[in-house]
Amino acid sequence: MQIETRYAKRGDVHIAYQVVGQGPLDLVHVIGWVSHLEYGWESVSLARFHNRLASFSRLILIDKRGTGLSDRVADLPTLEQRMDDLRAVMDAVGSEQVALFGTSEGGPMCALFAATYPERTTALVMYGAYAKRIWSPDYPWAPTPAERQQFLDLVERTWGTEVDLATLAPSIATDERFRQWWVTYLRRSASPGAAVALARMNSQVDIRHVLPLIRVPTLLLHRTGDLDAPVEGSRYMAHQIPGAKYVELPGVDHLPWVDQDALLNEVQSFLTGVQPVASPDQVLATVLAVAPVATTTVAADVGELRWRELVDRQEALIEDEVQQQRGRVLGRTGDGLLVMFDGPTRAIRCALAVVAAVGKLGIQLRAGLHTGECELMNGAVGGAAIRIAARVMAMAAPGEVVVSSTVRDLVAGSGMSFEEQQASANAGELGTYRVFRVGSPSRAADGTPAGLPGAVSQRRRSDRLTRREREVAVRLARGLTNREIADDLVISAGTAERHVTNILNKLGYHSRAQIAVWAGEHGLLGNEPS
Repeated sequence: MQIETRYAKRGDVHIAYQVVGQGPLDLVHVIGWVSHLEYGWESVSLARFHNRLASFSRLILIDKRGTGLSDRVADLPTLEQRMDDLRAVMDAVGSEQVALFGTSEGGPMCALFAATYPERTTALVMYGAYAKRIWSPDYPWAPTPAERQQFLDLVERTWGTEVDLATLAPSIATDERFRQWWVTYLRRSASPGAAVALARMNSQVDIRHVLPLIRVPTLLLHRTGDLDAPVEGSRYMAHQIPGAKYVELPGVDHLPWVDQDALLNEVQSFLTGVQPVASPDQVLATVLAVAPVATTTVAADVGELRWRELVDRQEALIEDEVQQQRGRVLGRTGDGLLVMFDGPTRAIRCALAVVAAVGKLGIQLRAGLHTGECELMNGAVGGAAIRIAARVMAMAAPGEVVVSSTVRDLVAGSGMSFEEQQASANAGELGTYRVFRVGSPSRAADGTPAGLPGAVSQRRRSDRLTRREREVAVRLARGLTNREIADDLVISAGTAERHVTNILNKLGYHSRAQIAVWAGEHGLLGNEPS
């Protein structure tokens, strides 16, 4: 059966997807580890599995970035990136809400999506999934680091063969026809290096803190004899997700389409009985608390008028970077701000950018982040995550960005480095949280942190701006809006906007905050360009 494959674009990455069926329910099936959309239909059992799902839904299938027909990527994909890719596919097919069906490694991403975007999720189904992939004293049924490394070594050594089919589907592992399909399926889904990299990223996943925040109807399914993902993982999640329905099935196969009828009966019964989800009053979000240090001393040193100018410029830089990273300002806490993001990676990048940019003004900031439950109340936002973020920020030294262990766990695979603080953040009745300082990224030649979005090679960061562009850059770095720049230089607002665009393109930047750092590094803030 040949199904048309199409592509949705997220940034520079193309995500392959297919749509099957015309049912009233939009259903996304996220297959674990690696996949290949088109070759998947060559398996009689997998084709039957997907056709059954499409019999009562509009079924949406995707190849995650780095696998199958989607673009290969240089860096390990994070759960946040995968969520963004899923939203891009949903937008491409015109789907406002979907039911999510995550199998194996697809489960954690679907769970995180459901908690983060409950307004776009009608229901969550997970089969053979887990909350954490590596052993710890409070999650003892997962493989130890040594056992997981043995699996990674096996993948690299035997890719191009059936690898661990005897573990994933022991009841059918000796079927020669299925075995030949499986070998080709793996080979087409990913290269050996990509398969190992994806498995290593999956090993870092830990969504335990997310589970209590899931508020959509949830069904968990697991086989009691699963040799790849022990059944205890789903039992644990069933106790952590409020109101979750949990069904154990007999059998030993991890692949869902091998022994499928009883499983699909449960999925269809659960999904076709789900009522539309009301507007959520609780969502999962990452909260950034940021505040200047020793403001009274700085204000006394520079004088009231100069201080107000610095504060205005600080706020303009923060507002611009928050907008670039899709954040939402929640309110003020004295001289500080609280900002909410729908993804932890964007929140960290925003924090690093504003701390660096505002530091060039002579104002030191400290920032703290926590991912947790936020409550939506008549347009206002509250909740435990806000209070915990403020406590985490209190652990930061001037110029530092610190995060809770929850944030650290959710950005696994992002390439960011963290150093654990000796002390922990005590949030009173909310508990005690381990905190980590975000490692200092390497810096480009112009002083801009290389890890920030938009960091590119020095040859693109040309400082050969025209005289007028340098005049605009100085005023932009001082926090002036395009209209204020136009009035100050006696030019039209449209001309000012074009100059700003030209500056961003020439320097290879994406935000005003990065221009402020550049202007400070090049000594422009103390003098007008001549």
